[in-house]
Parts: sequence; C-alpha cells; structure tokens
Amino acid sequence: MSIFSVFTLLGGLAFFIYGMNQMSHSLEVIAGEKMEAVINRLTSNRFLGLLLGCVITIAIQSSSAVTVMLVGLVNSGLMDLSNTVGIIMGSNIGTTVTAWIMSLIGVSSDNILVQMLKPESFAPLLAFIGIALIMLAKLPKRKEIGNAFVGFAVLMSGMMMMSSSVEPLADSPAFTKLLTAFRNPLLGVLTGLVVTAVIQSSAASIGMLQALSMTGGITYGIAIPIIMGQNIGTCATAILSSIGVNRNAKRVAAIHLSFNLIGTTVFMIIYYALHSFLDASFLNLRVTPVEIAVCHSIFNISTTILLLPFSKLLVRIAEGVIKEETAPQIAFLDERLFKTPAIAVGKCDTFANEMAESTKSAVHLAIENYFDYEESNGETVGELESRIDTYEDRLGTYLIKLSGGKHTQRDKRRIAKMLHSIGDWERISDYARDLTKSAMEIKEKNLEISEQAKEELNTLSRAVAEIVSVTTDAFVHSDAELAARVEPLEQVIDLLVAKCRGNHINRLQEGVCTLERGFVLADTLNSYERISDHCSNIAIAVLEESGEEFSPHQYMQQVKSGDNALFQKRFLEYQTQYLADFSEG
Repeated sequence: MSIFSVFTLLGGLAFFIYGMNQMSHSLEVIAGEKMEAVINRLTSNRFLGLLLGCVITIAIQSSSAVTVMLVGLVNSGLMDLSNTVGIIMGSNIGTTVTAWIMSLIGVSSDNILVQMLKPESFAPLLAFIGIALIMLAKLPKRKEIGNAFVGFAVLMSGMMMMSSSVEPLADSPAFTKLLTAFRNPLLGVLTGLVVTAVIQSSAASIGMLQALSMTGGITYGIAIPIIMGQNIGTCATAILSSIGVNRNAKRVAAIHLSFNLIGTTVFMIIYYALHSFLDASFLNLRVTPVEIAVCHSIFNISTTILLLPFSKLLVRIAEGVIKEETAPQIAFLDERLFKTPAIAVGKCDTFANEMAESTKSAVHLAIENYFDYEESNGETVGELESRIDTYEDRLGTYLIKLSGGKHTQRDKRRIAKMLHSIGDWERISDYARDLTKSAMEIKEKNLEISEQAKEELNTLSRAVAEIVSVTTDAFVHSDAELAARVEPLEQVIDLLVAKCRGNHINRLQEGVCTLERGFVLADTLNSYERISDHCSNIAIAVLEESGEEFSPHQYMQQVKSGDNALFQKRFLEYQTQYLADFSEG
C-alpha cells in the first residue's frame, strides 16, 4: 500500500464524515418540527421510547446527535432520566440502517436493477438532483433536501474512495500478518473502541470496516469483536457532551455506556463459549459488507431485547455510579440542544410559556391582594417577579445564541416572537410587584380609599386582569384571533385610566381625597396603564408570528384611522362592558 493509497484512505474518511454530518444536519432541519412534536408526546412507556429512538435516529441518521440531545433535555429538566433509556436503546437499533445503506457498495450483479442499487450508480444522480434543488428551489425545506442528497453522495463517494484505497492490501503479506493479531477478541474490541472514539462516528468506523472487508482479509472472528468495540466507542460523544452538566444529565451518558458495556460483555462470553465448547469454524469465514451489517444489527437488536426488561436497573446503575448532588441545581435550557435546533426552539417555547403563565399569576394575585393585602401573597408576587427576571435573562441570552443557527421560517418567527415578548413579560411582572407595594402602603398607612374610587379601580382591575389573560392565552397558543382582541381592550383601558385620573382630580379639588392617597392611586393607575401597553406589544409579536405579510405599522395605522372594522366592533364591545356604568367624578 503506497503513501498515495494512504492519502486516498484519509481523504475518503474525511469525505465520509463530512457527508454524514451534512446529511444528518439537513435531515434534522427537515424532520425538526415533527421530531419536536414526537418528543413532546413522549411518555414513560419504554416501548414507545424504543420506537421513538429508532425512528428519530433513522430520520436524522445520527445516534450521537440523539444521545447529545437527551443529555441536553435532561440537563434542562425537560425530560425524566427514566424516559431516556428506551430512546437510547432505540437509537442503537436505528443506527444499524446506516450500515445497511453502506453495504450496498459490495453489491455486484449483471442485473440492471441490482446495479442501480450500487452507490457508484445512484450517488452521482443524487448529487445532481441535490445541486439542482439547492440552486433552483425557493422553499428552504427543499434546499435542505438538496443538501441531504449532496451529503449522502459525498458520504458514498468517501466510502468508495476508502474501498479503492485498501484494494492493494488484499495481496499484502504485512496486512495479512496485521490481521492475525486481531484474531485476539479483546484486541479487536479495543481497536473498535479507540477508532470510533477518536473519529466520533460509529457509522464512519463501520464504513471503514466494510471497506476493509472488500480486501477479503476480514473474517467473522475479526469483525464481530471490532463491531462490539465500536458500540462502546460511540459512547465517547455522549460522555464528552456530559462535561459541565448536572449529575442527572451525566447519568444519561452512564446509561448509554452501561448498556453497550453489558451487551459487549454478554456477547464476549458467548463468543468465548463458541471457541471453547462448539465448532466455531464459521468464525474463520471471510465476511462481506452486507454480513457486517447483519452482525451489527444482530448485536444491537439482541442487546436491546436482552436489556429492555431491565430498564429500571440501568437507571439504578447510573444513579449508583453518579451519586446525588448535595444541593439541587436550577434546571434551564442547555446549549447542547443547538445540535437539534427544532427541539431547542420548542423547549424555548416551553420556558417562554411558563414565563407568561407566571406573569399572569403575579398580576392576578397582585390585583386580588390590592384592597385586602396579605403579606404571604405579597411575598409570592415577589418570588414570581424574581423568577421571571431569571427567565428573561437566561432565555434572552439563549435565544440570541440560538437565532444564529439554521432554522425553518416557522422557527425563525417563533424565535422572533419570544425575543420581542420576554422583555414585556418581565416589565409586566415589575408592575405587578409595584401594585403589591401600593397595596402594602395602603394597609401600613391605613389609607382610606373612597367607595367611588374603589368601584373605579375594581372596574379597571377586571379589564386589566382580562387583557393579561387574553394576552397569555394568545402567546401560549400562538393564537392570532385572540391576539387581535388585545388592542381594542388596551384602547378601552386607556380610556378607563383617563377617566379615573379625571375623577381623581375632581375629588382632590373637592377635598374628598388627600394628596397621600392621591400618590398611591396615581402609581396604581400608571401600573395598570403600562401593563396593558406591554400586553399590546406582546399581541403585536403574536400577530407577526402568524404570517409573513403582517405589518405592525400598517395594523396600527388602520386602528388609529378606524379602517379596521373588526377592531371597531371589538372596541365597542369592550367599551359597553367596562365603560357603560363608569361614573363621572
């Protein structure tokens, strides 16, 4: 084997890994939204988890990406550790599909249909179709399909380069002598482990083994231990991704490792038993790329069948190896989810929705607590406000980093909605805290609020509570119809605040209200007005997400000019509901 053959082998490996990464990334983008929906429906049923792991790995062609995603989800507190076991097992089965695809390189026949299955026949066609889609397609998803086709063609080209580079080894005495050393099963396991861990791709190491098998020098006795080692080596990606995460997330990597270690140990015992007690002459037979795919599938499927009933035991082993932390950590989003952007966006949605619901709870509690202040309720509002501050800080930073990646148009709009809204939710929670401070001042100073002022504030409070509820529901469900109800109500609240201020000034002039009570009331009216203003901002963000054609500037122009008939209808409805019985001061 000349130095140029070595260069070709290394170049083929580079093409293979690049093509695999390109194809995996494009498939993640294509399957992203559906994959998010599947993950969100995950239950503790280990059989469902097994199916999900298998389907997702086949869809994105990367078991490592699935495991890294699980580490990120558990680290963020978005998935229970026990739910990951089935998915890990399923991903080990799903990854065998890659070996079957690569085994087509060894297909040989004069039949034209069989010849079309050979990579050298269809890979160039896929590359051409892929480039055509990249250059001509207008829809982003179709461009990603083109990228996936090109990635697959590059992958298969790399596989063919590796196969051609090792052909001279078939007649090499040195290579034959080297293979003799690999007849030691433990050395075979170690080789498979190290190579896979170094190149960070079990598919690439399987591909290398399949390429070498075409020299005719690889036997079952050599291939089987190497395949076992490759399954252990693929755990390196999960182990590296678990650095710097909480202990529960580290346990995901521990489960992945223990699953493959136990499977390898069991099969090594069987392997030695075949050597010692039975006729194992078949181990000396030469193996083909297809037979390597068969061995890979048998090992992974058998290990899953063996260990699936012991899922809980695998969790306990991981918990035993990685002990509980003395102090629990606050779970939040994990940057490892950037590898699966659609999942990351979906989990950002989850946290943003929690932020919205917490804000609504804070406002409603502050309103209920206003005239009958209780310290415990005031503390709860303060705790909610502090939590919402944390959401705004961490989620904002995470979304900015996430927005730099490749996303579908829908996900881009979802990110934009969250980035535009989280600051408004945080400000609303600040005003809820201010309402609580005003309520505390009324109680501590024993300030008497006139009955007329109470009636006015109660009416205004109901309107503000409604606008916060409608805005929250519109945001959480991305409901444009609900969002369109916010601006009419916001305009009515502005009128209510103006009337409250006017009536308050009249009471001051008549001596019915004191300046001290007046300051508290002025702060309260300001808080209510600002809450409704921020609700309007959030509603605009939801309407923007609902369609690319929406223009906030044009929408507000229609509102102010009275050209929006639906707005006018809803405005009159809210005006009748809240202003009809509003007394003049």
